[in-house]
Amino acid sequence: MSFSLEPSEDVVQIRDWVHEFAETVVRPAAAEWDEREETPWPIIQEAAKVGIYSMEFFAEQSAEPSGLGMLTAFEEMFWGDAGIALSILGTGLAAASLAGSGTPEQIGEWLPQMFGDVSDPQLGSFCSSEPGAGSDVAAIITRARYDEATDEWVLNGTKTWATNGGIANVHIVVASVEPDLGSRGQATFIIPPGTKGFSQGQKFKKHGIRASHTAEVVLDDVRLPGNLIIGGKEKFDERVARAREGKRSASQAAMKTFERTRPSVGAMALGVARAAYEYALDYAQEREQFGRKIGDFQAIAFKLADMRSRIDAARLLVWRAGWMARNNLPFDNAEGSMAKLVASETAVYVTDEAIQILGGNGYTRDYPVERMHRDAKIFTIFEGTSEIQRLVMARAITGLPLK
Repeated sequence: MSFSLEPSEDVVQIRDWVHEFAETVVRPAAAEWDEREETPWPIIQEAAKVGIYSMEFFAEQSAEPSGLGMLTAFEEMFWGDAGIALSILGTGLAAASLAGSGTPEQIGEWLPQMFGDVSDPQLGSFCSSEPGAGSDVAAIITRARYDEATDEWVLNGTKTWATNGGIANVHIVVASVEPDLGSRGQATFIIPPGTKGFSQGQKFKKHGIRASHTAEVVLDDVRLPGNLIIGGKEKFDERVARAREGKRSASQAAMKTFERTRPSVGAMALGVARAAYEYALDYAQEREQFGRKIGDFQAIAFKLADMRSRIDAARLLVWRAGWMARNNLPFDNAEGSMAKLVASETAVYVTDEAIQILGGNGYTRDYPVERMHRDAKIFTIFEGTSEIQRLVMARAITGLPLK
């Protein structure tokens, strides 16, 4: 059996298609929407028109055999601009949650409503974090109570840091049903558009990814039909029963699937890192000081060499994790966290070095590396901080319950 790191023809076609869109549509609009700090609806609609923002696109790339289709698409889109890319692709997390655990009826009804259509694109939002529960998901206090008399779920609480929170058509909300069981007593719910008692709270003004909407959402006696618990109430009750018997529950086993989403975040970070590296390389080949191109100076050339090496190394980790996830291989050494950790910290390092190469120019908003530097930092924070990634990896490697 031969071994090859060459992407398939299908992956290359996806890469080139998304890259062209990122280059011709996303990049020219990046600075404007960063300054406006608003959701770039016209760009989302353009993505819908060409088929990049669609339920079919997400489904096809998720099913791509090598596991590289979606990762490549993410890298290219974030190469264009992180804020706009997250606005276009941020629905994916909510869609993945529904598609991964929902019943066929739930998927068939609600997944299309997350995307809308070409003439009227919509968004989805995944709401998990809370003011007091970020990395510590077991600390979630948003409560869901089942009302047997009406066959309804009643939800109360506040979610924070929700991408597309409050402006999405469909929200997916994690809530605690059996608080004494911690994360094993949590369930996920579908919040339809126009649900009474559901509202947007504070919209955050952020350091980076400003074209992506991030806000709190508030649930005040939100009443949902009983069938809007993802996966169904019967399945949830069975899981709770197993947990109370002391057995390893399906939810505990499913915690490992979070590892499988992290390579996608790594791919996003790679896109930003590569964009900054390429800009700095072009600048170093054109900018003259002391009668020479600054790229001729070893101090600059070595920076570029390190930047390129780290990007390529991080991509190999991301690709390996994506391939493992696609082939349902166990992440025994937390390979998903490893990929996300290295790629995210590479993005911070590379964008910082890009500013250094550009000098004073790099510190101004007249040059894009300043925006890329601001955008890069989020990758070491969301979907698990760098500290959490190291903790997950250390536990996997040592087998010890590190704190």
